[in-house]
Amino acid sequence: MIGIIGKKIGMTQIFNEAGQQIPVTVIEAEPNPVVAVVDAAKFGYASVQLGTGKQKLARESKGKERTPRGRRANKAEVGHAKKAGLDAPPATLRSFRLDDGPLQKGGKPEVPTYNVGDVIKVDLFQVGERVKVTGTTKGRGFQGVVKRHGFGGGPNTHGNTKHRRPGSIGPGTDPSRVIKGKKMPGHYGAERHTQTNLRVEKVDGERNLIYVRGAVAGPINGIVLVRKQG
Repeated sequence: MIGIIGKKIGMTQIFNEAGQQIPVTVIEAEPNPVVAVVDAAKFGYASVQLGTGKQKLARESKGKERTPRGRRANKAEVGHAKKAGLDAPPATLRSFRLDDGPLQKGGKPEVPTYNVGDVIKVDLFQVGERVKVTGTTKGRGFQGVVKRHGFGGGPNTHGNTKHRRPGSIGPGTDPSRVIKGKKMPGHYGAERHTQTNLRVEKVDGERNLIYVRGAVAGPINGIVLVRKQG
């Protein structure tokens, strides 16, 4: 379903009308222009491509001057943005399916219609709605089984030397190998994660902020996708 691209600002708390303290994650979502539209009749599914932020543009060369540091948008990105009427290519592009919403009486989902150049704002969401937020979890590098999988570890006394080790991993003579999927040390974090069934507690249209109840994946200033949940 349709959503918006945002940036995780952090967590705080608010108080509702009943005086209850509610932990919320604050997401800043500036107006997202519709950069491209995918037609269901042509491609088999309906979706829109939204963008946020701005990339730097390369300046015209004036002889032997040095190229400025930092990445600049290439010609393909500039041309793609011009089709949507944008002065600069968005820093982040994400696609949102439009035909995966709840089914209507006829057995088909209701597909909203958007055109290139339309703008999606935070007023798309209402207080009390349920949303799902997708982000990338914090990368923690190579970790052991205690931190990665929550193993209890071994005893810390009486001469034990296997405090945080995984212990035995082999199943014995039969089948004489380590079973696939065994919980072992390895790369932890930096994975795409979707937190579902989050309630929208507050929408601030003037500051482009969405307050959702609970925690979402990712570090501060991480890119997140907020989508309606059918």
